[in-house]
Amino acid sequence: MALHLPRWATDCLRRAEPSIAALSVPFALYERQKGAMRLVELDERARAAGLFETQSLSDARAVCPTLEVREIDRPFIEAAFAEFADWHSYASPIVSVLDHAAAYGDLGLDITGASHLFGGEAQMLGKVTERLETLGIAVTGAVADTLGAAWALAHFNPAGVIEGGLADVLAPLPVAALRLEGAQVDGLVQMGLKRIGDLYGRDRRALAARFGASLILRLDQALGDIEERLEPRLPPPDFFVERRFADPIALLDDVLLTAHDLALRLSSDLERAGLGAQSFHLFLYRVDHKVMTLTVKAGRATRDPAHISRLFAHRAERLGGEYDAGFGIDMIRLAASTTSGLGEVQVGAFETKDGTADLDRLYDRMASRLGPEAISRIKFVDTHIPERAMRLEPAIAPTPSRPEAAPNPNLPRPLRLLPRPEAIGVIMAEVPDGPPRGMIWRRVRYDFRKASGPERIAAEWWTSADLVESSRGLAAPPDNAVLFDAGAVTRDYFVVEDDGGRRFWLFREGYYRPENEPCWFMHGFFA
Repeated sequence: MALHLPRWATDCLRRAEPSIAALSVPFALYERQKGAMRLVELDERARAAGLFETQSLSDARAVCPTLEVREIDRPFIEAAFAEFADWHSYASPIVSVLDHAAAYGDLGLDITGASHLFGGEAQMLGKVTERLETLGIAVTGAVADTLGAAWALAHFNPAGVIEGGLADVLAPLPVAALRLEGAQVDGLVQMGLKRIGDLYGRDRRALAARFGASLILRLDQALGDIEERLEPRLPPPDFFVERRFADPIALLDDVLLTAHDLALRLSSDLERAGLGAQSFHLFLYRVDHKVMTLTVKAGRATRDPAHISRLFAHRAERLGGEYDAGFGIDMIRLAASTTSGLGEVQVGAFETKDGTADLDRLYDRMASRLGPEAISRIKFVDTHIPERAMRLEPAIAPTPSRPEAAPNPNLPRPLRLLPRPEAIGVIMAEVPDGPPRGMIWRRVRYDFRKASGPERIAAEWWTSADLVESSRGLAAPPDNAVLFDAGAVTRDYFVVEDDGGRRFWLFREGYYRPENEPCWFMHGFFA
């Protein structure tokens, strides 16, 4: 289904501003173009008065002295149209803004499997357009087997529902109905190809060479020879359930109770399909034709209705004063996406509980209350460089771990690792490449009694070209980034203990060379 709202810019302003809605004179919007102020959008009265787009404002005032004008605010109009498009998901879960001709004014709905809820395609089209006309919004629409044909008919020949025979239906329409560029339309008209039917049987290679490959693409899309899919604004759900209210509701508690009831129904649908979901979306359709969306995510696929409803309850706590039901909510939809197979789970006396499921549910509840980035987990990285051996990732979106990335428990590693190694002064031993006898760190001297090592750690040869750290292990700015030098950053680590029982993890940077004074760094503490 394609819907064309030809006067959306003026219609939405009449709905948004009472002062404009009260006008009984022609109304238009103008824009500065190349130093001149020209009309770009007109309402029905302005068109009836003989005004047209691209007309200069001075000429328009001369023709219609009572004309009321405003400067167009395109970002506001486009944002309002995007919100209005989301509201149409009450009719179909897949709604897209068709911006081929303009950023606003055209909507596409995939009504496959949804028209029977309205009594058929014709009844659905009638109810959708009637609802818009009741709001004071001019609209024309059409239903066809392809998006291109529906768009063409909605713009140039609103004919209701077209089933089959697209070539005959599109033949009398102008070539502009193929969603072509202005230069392509002008070139075709100059050659006498004014109707879509004039393109049938023509040499396709010649047409593509003269007017571009997009001409053939649009023709094939309109006729159904090439599939064209909508790009939905809202996430397309795999499963969804909804409830409509005879009387609108407004309290958040009522919304959450309804979400729990819908979660029970959604859980049954997922169980019959043998699936679970990780993303759940709650759509609140307000009476003033706006949609509020709440989304929660789970760390693992689930279909537990109690867990799903608790996630939305915690998510609602973060709304605070942002929740605004307007004049009420007349429909609530609960949708599930990111589905995957989930077998039946044993519950009751023979259930095996190892705490993993409880921990996952705890992560989900904390993330829904505090935010998805607030709860992190440690993930091991397959590298020998200590400061790169782990990283943090969201607990509710873990990535697969590689077994070889797990640390070796036989290697001595400190309990605390400094964010980056800190330079120290050392008292060298008699053996130059052995452990030091003491160190000065942060202006404090430490004398060592015991030492073990060295453990030599070097960067992996397969990643050496990608590392851009300086030779001292500190992040270098992009302008001064240097390629990784395996000889410069080879480290010899020692575990040392001072006279107070404190144990440190030190390393000497690079290979020992008599001609160069070695550089030593503190990297961590054992106790």
